[in-house]
Amino acid sequence: MGSTAASSPLLAAPAEAAAVLAEGGAAAWETALILPTYAPEEPSSLPMFLDRRVYQGSSGRVYPLPFIDRIAAEPIDREWRAVVLENEFVQVVVLPDLGGRIHSGHDKTTGYDFFYRNSVIKPALVGLAGPWVSGGVEFNWPQHHRPGTFLPTDHEIARDEDGSVVVWCGDHDPLSRMKGVHGVRLRPGSSLVELDVRLHNRTRERRTFLWWANVAARVHDDYQSFFPRDVQHVADHARRAITAFPAADRPYYGVDYPARAAQEPGADRLDFYRTIPVPTSYMVVRTEDSFFGGYDHRAGAGFVHWADRRFAPGKKQWTWGDAPFGHAWDAQLTDSDGPYVELMAGVFTDNQPDFSWLMPGETKTFTQYWYPISGIGVAHQATRETAVHLDVEGDRIRIGVATTRRHSAATVRLLDDGAVLREWTVDLGPGAPLVADLPTSRTEPAGLAVVVRAGGATLLAYEVPARVQQEEPETAAEPPSPRETASVDELYFTGVHLAQYRHPTRSPLPYWHEALRRNAGDARVHLALAGHAYGRGEYAEALEHCDASLRRLTAHNGNPADTEALHLRGLVLVRLGRRREAAAAFGKAPGTASGRTPRSSRAPASSRPTATTPRPSTTCGPRCAWTPTTSAPARSPSSASAPSGMRRRRRRCSAGPSRSIRSTSSPGPSTDATPPIRSRGSTPPSTSPRSARRPRRSGCSRGPAWGRPLRRGPAAPPR
Repeated sequence: MGSTAASSPLLAAPAEAAAVLAEGGAAAWETALILPTYAPEEPSSLPMFLDRRVYQGSSGRVYPLPFIDRIAAEPIDREWRAVVLENEFVQVVVLPDLGGRIHSGHDKTTGYDFFYRNSVIKPALVGLAGPWVSGGVEFNWPQHHRPGTFLPTDHEIARDEDGSVVVWCGDHDPLSRMKGVHGVRLRPGSSLVELDVRLHNRTRERRTFLWWANVAARVHDDYQSFFPRDVQHVADHARRAITAFPAADRPYYGVDYPARAAQEPGADRLDFYRTIPVPTSYMVVRTEDSFFGGYDHRAGAGFVHWADRRFAPGKKQWTWGDAPFGHAWDAQLTDSDGPYVELMAGVFTDNQPDFSWLMPGETKTFTQYWYPISGIGVAHQATRETAVHLDVEGDRIRIGVATTRRHSAATVRLLDDGAVLREWTVDLGPGAPLVADLPTSRTEPAGLAVVVRAGGATLLAYEVPARVQQEEPETAAEPPSPRETASVDELYFTGVHLAQYRHPTRSPLPYWHEALRRNAGDARVHLALAGHAYGRGEYAEALEHCDASLRRLTAHNGNPADTEALHLRGLVLVRLGRRREAAAAFGKAPGTASGRTPRSSRAPASSRPTATTPRPSTTCGPRCAWTPTTSAPARSPSSASAPSGMRRRRRRCSAGPSRSIRSTSSPGPSTDATPPIRSRGSTPPSTSPRSARRPRRSGCSRGPAWGRPLRRGPAAPPR
């Protein structure tokens, strides 16, 4: 029997799961969820290439995805596969058929949906290849929005030794053939929703990618987005524009916020949905903290997102805007659930559309966390387990403390410039926060501090810092034309940027050709041109550039430290059918960041080198120079949760998290088929590649990434 979304906010548990829940455990089960669905119509029978299409600031090429440009006008009831994860505090519903997205997150202690629950599947044509739906949490990779956002994923439910449950969803990106896996996890006795992510480049070439979790929250006049207190500036896409936060101090997206505030106090605030009249994106530029979220003051509930800022600095809000244009878009995406904002969390960058690198065979893993809060107001500091509100409101100090687990006889100490003002001993837990206020003569919260302890450990210690005015970040500038570019270095790196960021309208070739006009033997430029030609199947030209690069690299050193040119030469020679020559090139390449011998490219055993060097683990790859941060380990997921196979209509594919949180590459060869990625201490997953699926979608556009204004009009704006 299928469950209907209208019957109850909570999906009923089957008997076995209900028994686990009755004992305070965590349960997961698969069910059929019946939702009114506006079905995409058949895609065009002709292939669409769209090489110069602009989509979300990068390339909108869709081939080999079919292009869909029509959605049914009337809904039908459709049965969707759903995986439900539940414990005593929260229920989370995942839809493997829609890119493995989270459909809803429900706080059982308050009855509040902390993730937007859309009661209808109503796609609009804003996806890369067409259909895109709002609500829940979408996991966007390797570009924005996820190319497979309206495609099914493989999935498998697993239980760990600690009683936690996880559903793993994974697929091969239809454009880049990279493997993406994410696991949504609940643990017994905790309201924390954990997301373990594993991104693997299963190809023989380095690839670019981005990854953002796109969380939707239902909004109204009293919904407030919150960022850490040290956030003073936010930026548009590609840093084309900067403004102050939370009160905009200049026109932004064509809205003169200071003029609005002069007529209506508070109308310059970017943290309230009600004060943003047009479709607007803004991203945090600088913070020393790892949290953000949203709070519904009307319901007295909200959520916190937490991820280690050293590798996950991305914090963004998008809204259609509280005005007729935005309301029209809300109606295009839901029948009855109203407006929403998107509170996005990104890794390896703080802006969109920034792309990072995955090397051949490389895997990156990381973890993200969300949890509901209630009663406390917006969070001013948060960890993975605890959130606090601490502020001066009128003539009162207001304090709120929320935790993700139960803590008996916890102590909460409030200090003023180091002196204890008040101490409480309370039982804390999900749905049972401490909320208190006391009189004060203070006008500012700087110098106030709170320490939360339980079970002999400090859960959180926070002192409100004095505000220090930060230097305003620079906006991005469009680089000069190739002829006007000062140096070969700048020509080379400008071309790299255009290629790495998948620029839709500007080619790197004029910059690289100008670089060779000035320095005909530049090894880096020849290698870049070789990679470009290889990607287009122009193998003779690629070989010429590889050889030119190697002539410069080996002029004085027969064994260069960077062997990417050798690796690429080997790949080109394989394509040309010259496998023994390829083996010689690969033989000099192993053990480096790019020198990897693809299994399908190896020569017969008799001609292979006998010595190999295992490739060492590496930290996460290059980042955009405009957003300097460093990557760092996150919590290591349990090896017990690595599934032996993932289920989708009797197909199997590799999946599961790596225990290593560092970016790693297996010492074995990279292949076009899914390689045996082994979680340390676990059994190897199946390596059978999935057969290709027929996708669906079409698109929204935004201007190129360098300082150009947003396109106005009926088209969907950048998101």
